[in-house]
Parts: sequence; C-alpha cells; structure tokens
Amino acid sequence: MTIAYDTARVRADFPILSRVHHADVPLVYLDNAATSQKPQAVLDAVDHFYRHDNANVHRGLHLLSEAATEAYESARRKVAGFINARSWREIVFTRGTTESINLVAQAWARTHLRPGDIILSTVMEHHANIVPWQMVTAATSAEVHYIPLEPDGALDLDAVKQALDAGRVRLLTVTHASNVLGTVNPIRKLAQMAHAAGAFILVDGAQAVAHQPVDVAALDVDFYAFSGHKMCAPTGIGVLYGRREILEAMPPWMGGGDMIEQVTLAGSTYAAPPNRFEAGTPPIAGAVGLGAAVDYLTGIGMEAVHARVSELTAYTLAWLADIPGVQVIGRAPHRAPVVAFTVKGLHAHDTAQMLDLSGIAVRAGHHCAMPLHTDLGLPATVRASLALYTSRAEIDTFARALRDIAHVHA
Repeated sequence: MTIAYDTARVRADFPILSRVHHADVPLVYLDNAATSQKPQAVLDAVDHFYRHDNANVHRGLHLLSEAATEAYESARRKVAGFINARSWREIVFTRGTTESINLVAQAWARTHLRPGDIILSTVMEHHANIVPWQMVTAATSAEVHYIPLEPDGALDLDAVKQALDAGRVRLLTVTHASNVLGTVNPIRKLAQMAHAAGAFILVDGAQAVAHQPVDVAALDVDFYAFSGHKMCAPTGIGVLYGRREILEAMPPWMGGGDMIEQVTLAGSTYAAPPNRFEAGTPPIAGAVGLGAAVDYLTGIGMEAVHARVSELTAYTLAWLADIPGVQVIGRAPHRAPVVAFTVKGLHAHDTAQMLDLSGIAVRAGHHCAMPLHTDLGLPATVRASLALYTSRAEIDTFARALRDIAHVHA
C-alpha cells in the first residue's frame, strides 16, 4: 500500500545523503542497522551546545553549567516522553545498548542471581545480549538457556512457556527486533509470560526504537535498552529504561563523581536513580543530540515512520524474491526493516564489495550474531537495512545491482 509520506522532504534533512560515493556514483545508504545518518537538526543541536553552552553538568552554579544541565536533563525528559516512561527518573543515560545491558548484568543480575537460577535468552540475540550474561553466570553459577526459533525465524513461544513454567527463570532477556532476521518479537506477550512466572524481562530495543512507536508502559517491561546512533542521534549515547522501583533497589555499577550523596574515607552513600548509575562526566553533547533526534522523529510521527519502513521492507522483499540465486534469511510475518540474504556462489563479503562499487553501502558478516549464523548453518550474510529516509529509487538501484551480480555469478 502506498502511503502519504514526503520522502524527498525527509531526505533533504540529511546532508550526507547527497554525497557522491567513489567519486562517480551517488551514495545509496542501506547500512542503517549498524548506524543511522543524522539530520541537520541534530548536527545543529550538538554544534550549538559546543559553541554556546559547553560546560559540565550538575556541579556548577555559573550560567554555562546551568545551561548545560538544563539541556542534558531536558533530553532525559524528552526520551521519557518518547517511550512513555512513567518518570524521567526511569531514564539512565549510557554510551549505548551494550553498556545499558551490561549495567543491568552487573548491578542487578550479580546481586539477584543464585546458583541454579536461569537467565532465559534466545538464539537470535546480538552479542551484546549474550556475552554479558555469560560473564554473569561465570560469577554467580547461574545458567543461561536459549530459546530456539521456528523455521520462519519467529521465536518458539511454546518453548518460552515451557522454560518459564519450570520455575527457575529469573530473567527473560530478548531482542525487540532481530538485527539479522528482522523478526519483531511479541514483547507485550513475552512480558506477561515472564511476570506470570515471577521473572523479570529485559528488552534490547536497538533495532526497534527508530522504526516503530515504543511504549514501555504498554509493553510492561522491566528494562528496555537502546542506542541513540541507530535513531538519528550521535554515537556514544544510549538509554536504559528501568522501572523506578527496580532501579532504586539496585546498587551502582561504577563509582565516581556525581553518583553519590556523601563520601567519607570510611564509606559512601549513593544518589537516587538515575544519577546513581551515571558516574563521572556524562555524554552531555550526545544527550543533547539525542534530545534533538527525539524532537525530529516526533515531528514526523513514529506511526508514519513505521508505516513507511514497513512498506519499503515489503517492497525490498518482493524485489529480492524475483532474483534467481538470492535467498532471504528470515520469513517471520512481523519484521523490522532489516533484510539479510545470501547470493549463490558468492561469499557475503564479495557481494558487499561489488555492491559498494555501485555506491551501495550494505553490511556483510555475522552482524555480531555468530550463534544465530551457526544455527542457520551460514558463515555470513549480506544485510540491507532501511530507514525513514530510504527511497524506493534507492531500493531499485540496490536490487538491480544485486540482480546483475547474481546473474554474472550464477
């Protein structure tokens, strides 16, 4: 279905999209699952902060510090509204999804897990939602169990229920959208299942929050982690949403300045969340840029963004289905704008390099999802990932180039 969406107007907001690639071909950027491009509004916000308000936050009484603090905390309030958190105190700024998950692993899991407890995860997870739990289980003697996938790449919900019913699961940790398969998991249902079994739920939202409305209250999750750089904000800024009552019961992960109430040589007491989890000078400019990205996305409307990228994903899948030798990986009915594929007779890296010669930026490899690729029996895949500024013309250029590559190497 064609929707009313002014792609040209949106694309004009992103300066990098007009650059020439390899000196003679225009850039077709289809690597958005790795990082998104930044609109002029975000670039201007970060530039304005450094030019006019640059100072450290929370510590100063002078005008610049007060301005920096207001910009930083305003971004927190914007993020809280964007995901419908109950309070700005439930928003912890981190460096990205990886740090957000590690924060929960170190501050919550290490203090709550006992030998024999189970962390329930899935085969489709990014390494950022696998490795921290392996580190925790090595320290606590808890265990990590992994839910298998259905043939179409959807999560096996019967296996989830069976694992939860056993009564040993303390945490279900799952991606909202797979960065390889594109599978969008039924988070609300999974949260209900986890809570009914007395377990907590953490969601890796890195591949979802830029493409669809996210309402953490409606989803009823305990933790939700995501990165700014995948949603048009700068690198080096991320978010951990946590229920206020859970955050208040968690000890700090790192110690330092700005996360304390009082320090003596005999010991310290700690500030209330979110400050408790933000030791040291935070990523102030990154937060300012994230706030600007939230404003930008909100101005377009996340429902409109979701409709647009869903349409483009279907259009891409239809194109690839008609190219002999191309196999799309993952067929779940609900999916994010991520399309991983292989080309018969070609290694994924070779395919990506040949596409690059046509100006098309895609990703090739295991996409930090080695266990999933092992499960699929694939050493690597090529991944084209879309965003709100992707055009049909770009998809046509990509698909025609891929068709030519597949034909030559058939």
